Parts: sequence; structure tokens; C-alpha cells
Amino acid sequence: MLDTKEFTTIDAVRDFNRFYTNFLGVLNKAYLDSPYALTDVRVLFEIGSRGGVAASALTRELHLDPAYLSRILKRFRQDGLIESKPDPDDLRSQIITVTDKGQGQFHEFVRRSRAEVAGHFDALAIGEPERVVEAMQTIQAVLNSNASPMQAAIIRAHRPGDIGWIVESQARFYSEEFGWDMRFEGLVAEVAGKFLSNFNPEKDRCWIAERGGLNVGSVMVADGGDGVAKLRLLYVDKTARGLGLGKLLVGECIRFARSAGYRQLSLWTNDILDTARGIYLQAGFRLVSEEKHRMFGPELNGQTWVLDL
Repeated sequence: MLDTKEFTTIDAVRDFNRFYTNFLGVLNKAYLDSPYALTDVRVLFEIGSRGGVAASALTRELHLDPAYLSRILKRFRQDGLIESKPDPDDLRSQIITVTDKGQGQFHEFVRRSRAEVAGHFDALAIGEPERVVEAMQTIQAVLNSNASPMQAAIIRAHRPGDIGWIVESQARFYSEEFGWDMRFEGLVAEVAGKFLSNFNPEKDRCWIAERGGLNVGSVMVADGGDGVAKLRLLYVDKTARGLGLGKLLVGECIRFARSAGYRQLSLWTNDILDTARGIYLQAGFRLVSEEKHRMFGPELNGQTWVLDL
């Protein structure tokens, strides 16, 4: 049985579908100011872009009823847009190609479609078209079962904008997953702000895990004074769990802390974060103190761990 959160997610998808089909004019009988519907234009696009295609392939790949496709193709023939010949690999099917007139109509549809998209993007603020495209690529990558696996994650130094992402992503995750209140976001913002204000490349470092062009993890090392480095804000997005990124990020912290001349690496966490604690244990950290607190709302057990370098 679906819970309230799942219903909200499903309704959000349905709401987006209604918006986007209306945005594209999918339900309009005339698409792109032409006498053809969207499905007609899609069929002509597939024929024109491929230079020739079997009718059986169109039926299968576009999930069209054969009789419906047959009516579309009949109209295209009557309008002089396509011609066909028997398919040598399947005598029950035909290879369909566009005529010169059909090629002209195909290119005109491409021109109108691009102009329509450009018109929408021209009305947006700087940076918003890129956000729209990124969101579209995310939907396509996540929902396309035939897509090739996403590329491997890379670990890189932080760039402008990454620190803001760290604050936003962690605040949202811990609020949704554990019910931590806005005081946690305040703490993360404070830590991140001090990191930027006091940044010394010889003593401080921030790493970002990036996968498919998207940030999916982060961690920081900051100078805690007296030869002690502090490991701060370890995070791996739930879309990248199980890839070993947490271990890689902690490993970068340890290597940097040693090369920077620190004698000890210290961190503070909460015992409910089992995966992170497992990484720290495996890396050789030891628990030195713990205390109950309600810093973020729910009662938690805070822990301090250290690693002698």
C-alpha cells in the first residue's frame, strides 16, 4: 500500500505529464501549425532521419497499432511525402523513404520545432535553459532502461558553487531521512562558510564526487589547530550509494592530512549514521568520546572519532 509521500511523488509526476503534454501541444490536432498531428510528425521524423525504415520497425519502436500506422502512411503517400518498396528481409513489410517533397517537409518540421524551443528559452533568465536541459537529461537517464550505464564517478577539487550545493544537499537529505530541523542546515552553512573564509590550500581541502556531470558526494578537511585536522561534512547522495564513494572520499582526507603535516585527523558524527561509522572504523579511526544531544531536534548520540597519523 502506498504511503502519503509516495502518493505525493506520483501525483507530482502526473501533474508534470499534464503540464508538458499541454506545453508541447500534444493534444492539438494541428502540430507546429501544420495539418498533421504530433504522431504524424513523429513518424515522418523517424523516416526522414533514418533515410529509410521498415514499417514493422516503426510499429515496434513507436508502439503504434499497425492499422493506425497504416492510415498515417496512406495519408503521407497521398500527400506525396513518402514512397515504399518491399522489405527484402520481411516480405510482409515495406521499406519506407521520404520523397523530395517529404524531405522538404521533414526539414521544415525540424526548423519549426527548433524555433519553438528557442522561443521558449529566449524568455528565460540566464542559466535557466541549462537547468531545464539538465533536468530533462536526468529524467531520460534515470527512466531509460535501454540507456548505457552512467559513467564512473570522479573525485575532484571543489569549484565555485559546490559549497552551496553541499549545504543544500545535506540539509535536504537529513531533514527528509532523519527529521533533523533547520538548525542542522545552520550548522552545515556555518562550517561551509568558515571553510571558505579561512581557506588555506596548504592546510584545507574539499573534494567533490561527480558522476555523469552531477555532484553526488563531498567531504572537507579543515585546520583544527594544534596539528589536528578536522574531517567535515562527509556525504554521498542516495543515487550513488554502494559505489564505494564514501571510502574514497575518506581516503583522500587521510592522504591529504598526512601530506599536509597534521598529526591527527578528527571528526564528529552521530551513531545512527551506520555506513559512515563503518567507513571510519575500517580506516582505523577510534572512538574517543560520545554524548547525548538534541542539537537538530530528535535525541541523538554524538560521537568524536580520531585517527593518529
